[in-house]
Amino acid sequence: MRLTLEETTDARVYDDAVSSLPITSALQGWGYGEARRVLGQTPVRYLIKSEGRTVGAVQLLRKRLVPGFSTLYAPRGPALESLDLLPAVAEALRKVAKATDALLKIEPPLPIPADDSVSVPEAYGPFHRAETEQPEHTIIADLTRTEDQMFADLHSMARRNVRAAQKMGVVAGRDDDFEAFWEIFTATNERAKLGAFPRAYYEAMLREGNAYGGEAYIVLSRHEGKALAGGFFLGMGKGAYYLFGGSVRDDRVGESGEPRKDAKAPDAFYWNAMLDAKQRGYELFDFWGIPRQLDEEKHSFGVFKMKLKFSEQRVWYPAYDLNLNAAAPAIVKALRWRKTQNNLKKRGSKEDVL
Repeated sequence: MRLTLEETTDARVYDDAVSSLPITSALQGWGYGEARRVLGQTPVRYLIKSEGRTVGAVQLLRKRLVPGFSTLYAPRGPALESLDLLPAVAEALRKVAKATDALLKIEPPLPIPADDSVSVPEAYGPFHRAETEQPEHTIIADLTRTEDQMFADLHSMARRNVRAAQKMGVVAGRDDDFEAFWEIFTATNERAKLGAFPRAYYEAMLREGNAYGGEAYIVLSRHEGKALAGGFFLGMGKGAYYLFGGSVRDDRVGESGEPRKDAKAPDAFYWNAMLDAKQRGYELFDFWGIPRQLDEEKHSFGVFKMKLKFSEQRVWYPAYDLNLNAAAPAIVKALRWRKTQNNLKKRGSKEDVL
């Protein structure tokens, strides 16, 4: 099969295509690419055509490494009718790559069950399996079930905590208070020794994510007005994706001067975020990232246990590389070395967070 790439600068046309394709992700949306400009990356978008018909769409982020070398990256993409198209997509992408583009990374947005019932392909034509940039291992939830069924499928502890939060008056839902989200997010990152991009990046994603065919929004969980847990979401097509967030302890004291009882705000946050996505027509909820290797000593283990209370559907989103010139292998090693150094600087460990 021969495919052609048609570059587009029409955000509406592009996002309409991304939203309508069965294998897709909000990270392929126009708004996400615009936010990445804050990080010095340049997005370029193509409609993938077969005999004049759109069968896919891809947003590539060009990242300049050093003079003379850059990489191309399709975050949770490309969006496609079928993964069978990937070998032909590779040949079409080679034709639009610049001479300075040494490597192309894709992350096909079709979840693969993590229970070994389906093997993870090692290659799609010239694409070969590689490290992901987005979390490779995650948890998803099916929002097409009834609300009663969704609640019944929660872990018993999650059900108990959600009910306790309701009795204590915790309120969770969409919220316009970016400052409250940012306080929770930065406090969580500092506590867990995680990295983060500049604030302008998240502000740009919130703004640009709502400008075209998708949406970006914040969900906060509040007790007596104070935001104690929250997260940042991107939505597009049938999927809602929880990208960033966290929680903080309630440092207020009661009338008697005693510490307040735990209001279970994180549980209320997760449950109400799922309900919000369902009520707005989304069918898939992506909890975004759990560790590949479980270690009870790490912050990521606690995050994993929390998410597992709300869904046990663990999946893989593997990545694949396409070498565009002879320098690609050396560049892959250099990027891995740089990530290792960042890990050592931030957390004193060579290992990745997830």
